[in-house]
Amino acid sequence: MPLVSIKEQLQRATEEGFAVPLFDAFEMAAVEGIFAAVETKKAPAIVAIYDAFLSLPAVPAHAAFIREMARLSPMPVSLMLDHGSSPGQCEKALALGFTDVMYDGSKLSIDENIAETRRVVLAAHAAGAAVEAELGHVGQGSDYESIGAARDAFTDPDTVGRFVADTGVDYLAVAVGTAHGLYKGRPHIDLGLIKKIRATTDIPLVLHGGTGLSEAQYRDAIGAGIAKINISTDLIIAATDKMVGAARAEGASYLGIVHAAREAYRERCSYYLDLFGASGKG
Repeated sequence: MPLVSIKEQLQRATEEGFAVPLFDAFEMAAVEGIFAAVETKKAPAIVAIYDAFLSLPAVPAHAAFIREMARLSPMPVSLMLDHGSSPGQCEKALALGFTDVMYDGSKLSIDENIAETRRVVLAAHAAGAAVEAELGHVGQGSDYESIGAARDAFTDPDTVGRFVADTGVDYLAVAVGTAHGLYKGRPHIDLGLIKKIRATTDIPLVLHGGTGLSEAQYRDAIGAGIAKINISTDLIIAATDKMVGAARAEGASYLGIVHAAREAYRERCSYYLDLFGASGKG
């Protein structure tokens, strides 16, 4: 089927208690692995392109490839901009046919974040796309021992209602104890905070910094109200390990290394689709 916004699936996930994963993909082998997992598991999913890659010359072709893979697939798949750094970047993604965009104004004041997010929402909704925003700030795992312990920039549930109402955003990334990349220290998720935020709004909630959590933490976060979880670092590590193994194997070849990357994405994406309860929901 054609690419679709993930909004409907996230609303369903919120109601039924599962989560849809977002998988960042940087090249064709990764995309093929993601679609193989999605079709085997009969699941919805999000293929994402990170903001820093949006200016590369090959991105229009990469987006077109993802769009064609979705057309050939019977499962609902969306193409999303991950961590859009400006309204202009989000608008560029919309022009390339992205079905969903994330605008990350989490380092701005709440008033600035509202104003910029609202601009993105107006442009996206006019194009038939949906928008994710971030309230609070999800930092880096390398800084986790300081930001996690201090609860630095966690989402304030008292600001959520105003933010959602004033922006019209479709789903919300929250800072509740996770961080991007590999953790320096042990991650602790504030499940009570997720539940408080969930009680203030009916839009789907998003967890960034998924790599490095335990299976129990994933399940507990979903049970508390998370409907979308972003996975990137774990996929890169898994693909690297398999590619290195393929390169060291007897008779190593370029095609064998590419196949290893594809298989790593297929295996790990299948794992997350099962773990998050998305399998069979397509």
